[in-house]
Amino acid sequence: MELRTLRYFVAVAEELHFGRAATRLHISQPPLSRAIKQLEADVGALLLVRSPRGVRLTPAGAVLLDEARSLLDHADRVRFRVSAATGAATITVGILGDGTDPAVARLAAAYRRHHPGVDIRVRDTDLTDPTCGLRAGLVDVALTRAPFDETALTVRTLRTDPVGVVLRADDPLARRDRLRLAELSGRRWFQFPRGTDPVWQAYWNGGTPREGPVVRAVQECRQAVLWNGTIGLAPLRHEVAAQLTVVPLTDMPPSRVVAVWNEGDANPLIRSFVEIATAVYCR
Repeated sequence: MELRTLRYFVAVAEELHFGRAATRLHISQPPLSRAIKQLEADVGALLLVRSPRGVRLTPAGAVLLDEARSLLDHADRVRFRVSAATGAATITVGILGDGTDPAVARLAAAYRRHHPGVDIRVRDTDLTDPTCGLRAGLVDVALTRAPFDETALTVRTLRTDPVGVVLRADDPLARRDRLRLAELSGRRWFQFPRGTDPVWQAYWNGGTPREGPVVRAVQECRQAVLWNGTIGLAPLRHEVAAQLTVVPLTDMPPSRVVAVWNEGDANPLIRSFVEIATAVYCR
C-alpha cells in the first residue's frame, strides 16, 4: 500500500462521495476510483459500497480508515523530524493587522515551546486580504477573521467576538448603550479598495453597500472616524483611543477569529499550529 493511495482512501471515506473527494484531492474522478479498486485488491476486502445515495464504509473500510489515519499521521511526523534535523523546518504565519489581541502573544509563546527548532516567519497584512496572502502562496497558515470566500480553503473557528460600531466620542450616538444597524443609515462608512473579497466587504459594511473613504489598515479606519466622523464596525475586544468609543450592535452577527490554510495541505507544522491555536483561544 502506498501512502498516496491511503490519502485517497481517507478522502473518500471522510467525504463519502467520490466527486467531492476528487475535488478535495485536486485530481479527476477516474484515477481516484482506480486507486480505490487497487487498494481493495491489495487488502483483499471490499472497503466502500456505492449506492445512489452516496458511499458507505464496510466494516473492513472502517478499520482501514482508523489505521490509515494513524499511518499518515506517523508519516507526517517522520517528515517533520527529518526536516527539523536538517534545520529546514519553517512555517510562515499570516496575521491580519490587529496587534491588540493578547491571544496572539499567548499563541506565539505556546508554539515556540512546542517547536523550539522551527523558524517561524510572520507576515502582517492589512485589511484588503482577509486570507493574509494564503491564496498567493505567501503564507502557510493565516490567523484572521471570517467571513470571506472559503473556496479550496480549510477554516477552523477559534473564537467569536461581538461586534460594535466605532464612533467618535462626541458623536450623539456614542452615548447609547447599544444600537441597531438601521439607526446608522445615512452615515458614511469606511470602505476597502476595489477588488477586496466581496464576502468580507459585505460583512464589514453591515450587509449593505455604503459610501465613504477607502482604507487599508486598522489605524486608517480609526483615523477616518477621528478626523471625518466616518463610522465602521469593529470587534468589541478591540482597544480604541480615548477619543473613540465602540457601541455594541444588537443585530450584527459576531466576528469569527479563525485559522485558515489551503485545503489538503498535510504539513504537520500547520496541523500543530491549528491545534495549539484552538487550545489557546478556547481559554
